[in-house]
Amino acid sequence: MKLKENATSAPCAWGWPGCSYRVFAVLFCSLVTEVIQAQVQKVILNQDTILPINLEEVILISSFKKAMDSTYVYNPMATLDNYLESSTKMEMLKRGAYAWEPVLNDMSSERLSITIDGMHIFGACTDKMDPVTAYVDVSNLSEARISSGQQGSEQGSTIGGAIDLKLEKSNFKPTGWIGEVRTGGEFNNAARMLGGKVDYSAEHFYVDTDVIYRRADDYNAGGGEEVPFSQYEKYNLSANVGFMVSDGKKLSTSFIYDEARDVGYPALTMDVSLARAFIGSVTWLQDRFVGNFMNWETKLYANTIEHVMDDTKRPDVPMHMDMPGWSDTYGYYSQTGLKVENHKFLVKWDGFYNKSLAEMTMYPKDFDEKTMFMLTWPDVRTLNTGFYAEDKIGIQESSLKLLARLGIQNNTVASDFGLNSLRIFYPDMVKSQGHFLKSFSAQYQTKIGFLDFNGGLAYGDRAPSVTEGYGFYLFNSFDNYDYIGNPNLKNEKSIEGNLRFSSDWEKLKLGLEGHYFHIKDYILGEIDTSLSAMTLGAEGVKIYGNLDYATLYNATLDAEYAYSTRLKLSGNISYHRGIDQDGGNLPFISPLAYRVYLQYDLGFFTGSFAMKGAGRQVNFNPGFGEDETDAYTVFSLNLGKRFILYDNMIDVAFGVDNVFDTYYSTYSDWKDIPRMGRNFFMSVSYAIK
Repeated sequence: MKLKENATSAPCAWGWPGCSYRVFAVLFCSLVTEVIQAQVQKVILNQDTILPINLEEVILISSFKKAMDSTYVYNPMATLDNYLESSTKMEMLKRGAYAWEPVLNDMSSERLSITIDGMHIFGACTDKMDPVTAYVDVSNLSEARISSGQQGSEQGSTIGGAIDLKLEKSNFKPTGWIGEVRTGGEFNNAARMLGGKVDYSAEHFYVDTDVIYRRADDYNAGGGEEVPFSQYEKYNLSANVGFMVSDGKKLSTSFIYDEARDVGYPALTMDVSLARAFIGSVTWLQDRFVGNFMNWETKLYANTIEHVMDDTKRPDVPMHMDMPGWSDTYGYYSQTGLKVENHKFLVKWDGFYNKSLAEMTMYPKDFDEKTMFMLTWPDVRTLNTGFYAEDKIGIQESSLKLLARLGIQNNTVASDFGLNSLRIFYPDMVKSQGHFLKSFSAQYQTKIGFLDFNGGLAYGDRAPSVTEGYGFYLFNSFDNYDYIGNPNLKNEKSIEGNLRFSSDWEKLKLGLEGHYFHIKDYILGEIDTSLSAMTLGAEGVKIYGNLDYATLYNATLDAEYAYSTRLKLSGNISYHRGIDQDGGNLPFISPLAYRVYLQYDLGFFTGSFAMKGAGRQVNFNPGFGEDETDAYTVFSLNLGKRFILYDNMIDVAFGVDNVFDTYYSTYSDWKDIPRMGRNFFMSVSYAIK
């Protein structure tokens, strides 16, 4: 596989020095120059008593049923990873073509709260090859709600924010029977997709069912070079059922089965032979609760995940290893709201119990030698209980949101074998320990002339993850070190500030947003020269420790201009920075990045043109395996056409990503694996009402 240093240094497929920046400047500046013309337009004021105040982004997911009622152009072959990557707030860490790890505010899974319909789910892989987002599909979902910083603490203790993936449900709309079948393919990696759904919804009952199958071979990078071990195969089944028990009282259940097999990870030393999840819940909804409290919602849920890493298909493996992992979670939440004059209250009580267990067996090539066994996650039991409250206060044309979360978390090492293994490094280690978790936030929104202002201050902390606290010789292929957890870690503590200025005229929208995080006791791996590596070829051992502090900040400028009801141009540019107390660069911090979209909608025909790219990554950290990443710019084109046949709809979509077949990799591509080259796709769906 071609390494990044052999890639072309030209940041644009056309080969002109710096042409990516000139193209971006022309398109993006065309948005900003409309400000002068828009100044004479009438400012549209929000007439609600309590203005929207959350710093969040909602990504609508064009699943099967939504495609019947929308002409928005998208790649019907797109995975949930593709949708999340389109967010203005998020990036994705990629170890292959499947199961990318979400990153929000330059912070990954340990510092985020990621839920599915409010349910806590934890991956079973010590190498993060199965983020929560890998166990659903776009066919399950209606939207993804992305909340920044402590605005996401409703979903749990967090530092960077929260991602809540909302399941799609008919919700008693009297639509009767609806069905759809869809198929499609991609040229680059011979990807194929086949899916369908059957829904029935009436005023007192609904049932939604869907199934989807995806399979892909190895993809080719720009220039046509194959990226080996990038294949995957995935099945996903889901069902939602709702009953109207009586007026204002509803009972619903949901179930998801997801299974992936033969998943390749070109950036890692192992692949995945099985990743399987069972996810279920029961929810009670009641319009009126007690007194003036309204909208009572209570959910019980359970999920179990099995994940098996496999290296049997890799050539020249020095020592074969089996690395299975299991994660079981049982949880609940109950919430209700109250409105009193200009106050809107929400209170929520939630909790979960998680069991995380992972093991590794190493088989020497010499059959006379004994196998070696260790628990890499020593059967860690986590019990978490929290209480959340918020108050949204309407003050004329302003709003103030106050929130707080208090939680208690207890971690227990249930395996005596695993406990004794860790006591090699921590002789006084106790079997169980607790953490007290806190979150407070104040967010204010008002109008200053023609500008909307949104700003806030917050404090939040989080407990160490299972890996950070109890991991045992976990190999990180990015920096080539074995990692050992530290049960004596302190909670991370974050002081956060955010600002957003925006303006919405008749045709033009502009926004400038910034986030700042000062994180005390930041958790990061530090080299321990007194220890020897366990993995063959590893450079040494790192033990998780607390830095004095780290600082992360980012700023985003976004704009949207509607030339007409049919033609819209939008774009954004963002800057990110992350340093420790000594001014050293934190790993996986995005360089300057930009995106521009042009969308056309004629009703029966739609099209879009997109450009995205990033500058050269110069603020990297070699101590964590990073190197300088070249600038790049790539383009994509989507076209869609709708046909009506006997009152049913046929949607046909065609497009091409990476139009100029650019060879590139980004800061978030593990070990500089190159991205997919030019890729044509086509999809056909037939919807029956």
